[in-house]
Amino acid sequence: MRFFRVVAGSSLLAAPVLYIAGLVVDPALRAGGGIGHYGANPGQVSVSATLLHWSWVLLVPGLLGMTHLAAKRAPVAAHVTGSVAVLGVINFSALMTSDFVYSRLERVMEPHAGSALGDLIGADPGLAWGFRNPGFLGLLGVLLLALVLAYTKQAPWWAGPAMLAGALAGPIYPVGTIVAGALYLAGAGVVGLRMLRMSDGEWAQPVGSTAVTR
Repeated sequence: MRFFRVVAGSSLLAAPVLYIAGLVVDPALRAGGGIGHYGANPGQVSVSATLLHWSWVLLVPGLLGMTHLAAKRAPVAAHVTGSVAVLGVINFSALMTSDFVYSRLERVMEPHAGSALGDLIGADPGLAWGFRNPGFLGLLGVLLLALVLAYTKQAPWWAGPAMLAGALAGPIYPVGTIVAGALYLAGAGVVGLRMLRMSDGEWAQPVGSTAVTR
């Protein structure tokens, strides 16, 4: 159980850091948008997309840890919101491969034509309903899971809104990346640090149970 607790807590600290780093490295965000930046900076795209992918992947152990804690007092709400959050985050991690697609298309084709083809791929209903929309639903799950955790008195009420605001507003470079990134780190970090500071007994023991001695 100690391994699970340490991994979950550490993941909640690492995920926002990787997310912010991935956004900062993104060449299109730093340029204020536009076409051709991905094709002109394939190395930066590779680093950015990889960091963003792992920021979502590493969030999964943290969400499982949050579900574990919240389930002690609110098992149904914790498992429902936790499942939605985990499945959505997994879908978001897969979407980061689209950055590689845009980068390659803008290099092998005229940049505007390559970007237009990338947009056409992104508009496919299967991608929208199989990946993107479940990803945003997962962010709602993160918020609700954190609120369930707050309801069970194991996290501050602001942690969930801070995590959601950080994830959504982070790509608004540079102010959003700085301010929202700090919110994301604060919201996830306060929960992660609490996990790391817990004893193994606190982590494993169901709420309301008492030790049995003979």
